[in-house]
Amino acid sequence: MTKLRTCGSLTFAQEPSRKESSLGKFSLPAMICIIVLFVAAVVIASPAQNVVFTTLWSFSAGGDGANPGYESLIRGTDGNFYGTTSLGGNLGCNNGAGCGTVFKMTPSGTLTTLYSFQGQSDGAFPEAGLLQATDGSLYGTTSWGGLNGSAYYGTVFKITPAGTLTTLYSFCSQHFCTDGRTPMAPLVHGADGNFYGTTTAGGTGCDGWGCGTFFKITPAGALTTLYSFCTQPNCSDGNDPSGTLVQIANGDFYGTTSLNGTVFKVTPNGVLTTLYSFCAQPPNCPDGYYPYSGLVQASDGNFYGTTSSGGANGGGTVFRITSTGALTTLHNFEGYPMDGFQPYAGLVQASDGNFYGTTYNGGAGNNCNNGCGTVFKMTPSGTLTTLHSFDGTDGTLPYGGLVQAPDGFFYGTTNAGGSYGYGTVFRVGVARSCATCRR
Repeated sequence: MTKLRTCGSLTFAQEPSRKESSLGKFSLPAMICIIVLFVAAVVIASPAQNVVFTTLWSFSAGGDGANPGYESLIRGTDGNFYGTTSLGGNLGCNNGAGCGTVFKMTPSGTLTTLYSFQGQSDGAFPEAGLLQATDGSLYGTTSWGGLNGSAYYGTVFKITPAGTLTTLYSFCSQHFCTDGRTPMAPLVHGADGNFYGTTTAGGTGCDGWGCGTFFKITPAGALTTLYSFCTQPNCSDGNDPSGTLVQIANGDFYGTTSLNGTVFKVTPNGVLTTLYSFCAQPPNCPDGYYPYSGLVQASDGNFYGTTSSGGANGGGTVFRITSTGALTTLHNFEGYPMDGFQPYAGLVQASDGNFYGTTYNGGAGNNCNNGCGTVFKMTPSGTLTTLHSFDGTDGTLPYGGLVQAPDGFFYGTTNAGGSYGYGTVFRVGVARSCATCRR
């Protein structure tokens, strides 16, 4: 029988242990609460049951920004959420479209623009999400601009929660951009106190054009290029690393490259090992292709991720991969109007042990070509449930992933749609209610 460990606020169901399942151990109010929860659990099979979705903010393309970037929100130590928009903000930049913002949002949906990029030495178009470091400041990247020009060069920046921004590094500071350019993924705060990240272009690979780098940068802004992608024969090490890195306990980093799609391991000194190459199973890449997002290390020690295309139906996959490179496809997306397709975002493992994520297209919403995207839950064994299908009015094209808050709900963004068509911030979760009883 399914019951909750707490029964006063919205939360998620958990399976009790055998010795906790006897009703004789509970008071009468608690027994009544359990019966109510049991009934709710029985009807959860209906996709609409108990799923609560709220649009918290619709971006207007004005000073509040437009088109949130490709990565997740983060939850700050103050309980608020922080993120970026790739456009909007200072409308004197980018021919009136704006050069992007950094914003703060309260859990109830009050948005504050902390910084509007000017498109000059401070950079422009922050596509990636943020990282909050132990000093309380937020660190991130822009995909354009910096001290070295207005092209696809980009920067690394620090911003305080009050909105004071410092540019730490401008890419293409070296000849032919051998230090990298166009970072699209968030930074990772390494165990050594430095920050690590990737660029999608630049470096010494691809016959000098550059197919991306893995770098280290100190809190003071001293950058070291540790590895250049596509420097191995036939680009077997991949190129265009767009997803978030994850550092494990031994100090190594794991990540993906979206082109010549791979899963790789790289040491803090830059020694890279390709663990898996996608599209290795003919025909038509049934193991998936184009892993745009990064990985999450789950409680079982394995890594989980998504591919945005390929798979049995061509709409992308969810996969599990061991630290030695043994890959298992857990789910093949079926496309519109089924369970969604093109999951560009990564996964988050929630407090209930399941994984949650988004698909860029698909779902039951019929106001968009090929569907407006979905939010889904997946068990570790691969059973997938669609929790929400976007319909355009509540957002569309959710590029970014999700972050779970202590209230059990998930918070995320859509790249477009909403009241003005420029994206949204939303909250979604499977609610349970029992206002008067607690275990």
